[in-house]
Parts: sequence; structure tokens; C-alpha cells
Amino acid sequence: MPDTAPFADVTASDSTLRRFLHGLPGVDPVGLEARAASLGTRSIKTTAKAYAIDLAISMIDLTTLEGADTPGKVRALAAKAVHPDPTDRTAPRTAAVCVYPDMVETAKAALAGTDVKVASVATAFPAGRAALGVKLADTRDAVAAGADEIDMVIDRGAFLAGDYLKVHDEIRAVKEACGAARLKVIFETGELSTYDNIRRASWLGMLAGADFIKTSTGKVAVNATPANTLLMLEAVRDFRAQTGVQVGVKPAGGIRSTKDAIKFLVLVNETAGGDWLDPHWFRFGASSLLNDLLMQRQKLATGRYSGPDYVTVD
Repeated sequence: MPDTAPFADVTASDSTLRRFLHGLPGVDPVGLEARAASLGTRSIKTTAKAYAIDLAISMIDLTTLEGADTPGKVRALAAKAVHPDPTDRTAPRTAAVCVYPDMVETAKAALAGTDVKVASVATAFPAGRAALGVKLADTRDAVAAGADEIDMVIDRGAFLAGDYLKVHDEIRAVKEACGAARLKVIFETGELSTYDNIRRASWLGMLAGADFIKTSTGKVAVNATPANTLLMLEAVRDFRAQTGVQVGVKPAGGIRSTKDAIKFLVLVNETAGGDWLDPHWFRFGASSLLNDLLMQRQKLATGRYSGPDYVTVD
């Protein structure tokens, strides 16, 4: 469990936690969006672009979270994670393959002998509407099957009702159930309504022991945006400054192009700093992004775009 001793008194009661979260500086929406847009205009070319593309590939959590998932689909996804471009073995591996708990064992076997992690969603993903005991059982099952990372969802209803201590205690309980597995805490920012709520959720997740804070499930209309990711990057930067504890960030959903991925990497570098430009601390939850990164990578190498069948359609 990360050491958040400087904030021990904050989580002592519902009232102290509420006072702290509502005492955080208010977010200026216009300023936040303007800064995110400004950073998105940075021009990255030639060797820097090639580096950024490979870095982005190495940060992807290649994901399949559909009711129709089969062992064969998971094995195919694992093969793509290890060799994203079968025609070019210099292409980096992705960071992880993310699946439902019942597919963890299949993914783990397919990735044996590689450094690609197996991530599993848990805690009644994507809605999170289940009793704590069910959420903990979901988490323990995934870890027992071999998950290296757990992506949990917070109880948005409890958060929006102001029951912050309940959300905090659930995160802590899930973190304990993770054992050695790293915990990514999903806020579903599209349902939190305001930037102030996203800032509060970010601090709440970190105080409860999150190893990563994550924007979205990818299952709602509004997912990762430059502005909400910038806000979360500011939070992890400030949290480390005050506690010495580094927490990762994962924008998920809606990031589909190389151009967009590079914008997010600029946000990371300019906001949190170079320490976060590493798959251990920054991830993309955006499987369709990989295909565009591979197409752009090949364009840089050969000077031409490949045909539409160059990459597999997931």
C-alpha cells in the first residue's frame, strides 16, 4: 500500500475527507481547456515522432471487453500484443492485454515467457453496481487466475451523493485484495459532470492507494479527453510533490489516432514530467489506436502507407 502518511488525518472520518476534497482549489474550465488545446498544437516530427510512436505502442493496454469474447480472440490479441507488426519484429510490445476475469487464465498462458502484463477489469465492471463482497470476490478471482493488474470502477453513485468515505474504503479494500497486483482506479469521468469532481476523485483514489488513476471504461459517450487527462496529470504531479508517492495515469476510450496519442504524450511531458513517460506510469486504454500507430510507423520507415489489410482488425 502506498505511503500516504501525510494525509492520514484526512481519511479519519467522512467529515475530514469531505472538508479536504472540497477544499481543493477549484478548476477553471476555460483555462484548463485552453491549456490542453495549446499543448495539443505542439509539432512533433521526424525522429521525435518515430520515438513517440514506439513509446505510445509500448504504453497500450490492448483490450477486449465484449460479451462475445472467446479464448481464440484473447489468444489472437495476446499474439498481437507480443508482435504488433508481424512483418517488423522491431515494433515494441504493448504494455498489457486487458480482459474480463474469466479470460485471465487464457491470456496468462498465451503471454507466458513475455513481459506483457495481464490486466483484468473487476468490481462489477463497467457499472460497479454490486455489493462489496462481490467486488472483492471478482478481484480475488482475477488475481488468482494470474492477473498482474486490476482495473476497478468506483461507485459513481456513492461519489456523486457525497459518500466519499465509502468510495475510499472500497478502493482500499480492493487494493488489499489485489495483493501484489497493481490497481488502476477508473472514475468514469464522463459521469462525474464537473472538472472539480474529477479533481476530487483523483485525490480520493490516490489517498485510498491507487497505483493508477484512469479516466474511463470506454463504455460511455464521453471518455478520455485532453482536458480531463491534463487535470489528472496535475493531480499525480502534486500528489508526488506532497507525499513522494508516484501514481500512474491511464486515459481510456476515444483515443484512435497517432496524432491524438502524441498530443497526450506532450501533455504528460509538459505537466507531470519525463518520469511519467514510461509504460510503468502511463498507459493508453485504446486498442484501435494500435492499428493507426503501426500504419504511421510503417509510413515513417518506407515513405508510403500500406494497404487497408496491413494490420489486423480487432
